[in-house]
Amino acid sequence: MTPAASADLVARTAAMVETQFTGEGSGHDWAHIRRVWLAARALAQAEGADLLVTELAALLHDIADWKFHGGDEEAGPRAARAWLLGQGAEEALIARVEAIIREVSFKGAGVATPVATLEGACVQDADRLDAIGAIGVARAFAYGGHKGRPLHDPAQPPVQHGTFAEYKSNGGPTINHFYEKLLHLRERLHTAAARRVADERHRFMEQFLAQFLKEWEGSDLLPAG
Repeated sequence: MTPAASADLVARTAAMVETQFTGEGSGHDWAHIRRVWLAARALAQAEGADLLVTELAALLHDIADWKFHGGDEEAGPRAARAWLLGQGAEEALIARVEAIIREVSFKGAGVATPVATLEGACVQDADRLDAIGAIGVARAFAYGGHKGRPLHDPAQPPVQHGTFAEYKSNGGPTINHFYEKLLHLRERLHTAAARRVADERHRFMEQFLAQFLKEWEGSDLLPAG
């Protein structure tokens, strides 16, 4: 595929995804996808990865997320394939994008989520960076509200899920999500650039949780000593 044809395919894909996901309210909206796309592209440029594969996988990584399709892990790869076939993409390119979409998701604290390619590492890192820090906090509560989950329940401790099936069936409070997923993401990043960014974002989440739990108990209202 020529550079011009590649750029055109990326532009058409971005326009389609923007149309479909603008205004989505669970934290998986166009703004999220755009941030992942731009971050993945920057990581790919730094790491020498294939830009076309990286950009398409980043743009399509949430095209049909299993969380919104009855737990169907193949919904995303199928939707990406259908779109790319309709755009005349070659089978080899489609297969590479599909593979990344299958790999990108977090599947539980006790479940390894390796990636097979450098492009997959860039997309997974970009997606995970957007799940931590201030944006990550906001997205966690947006998703929790979308699913009707309570903010916090001290009587319901976090679970370190050992299988993807256990993780998918989880319905715990939003605060548990930090301990079950978000605080594990920094240690699972692949690229040096992503790890550098993650350090500050991870610290912010720790500070947020400390303040949240202090306010939850009202301990900041009590006199010192």
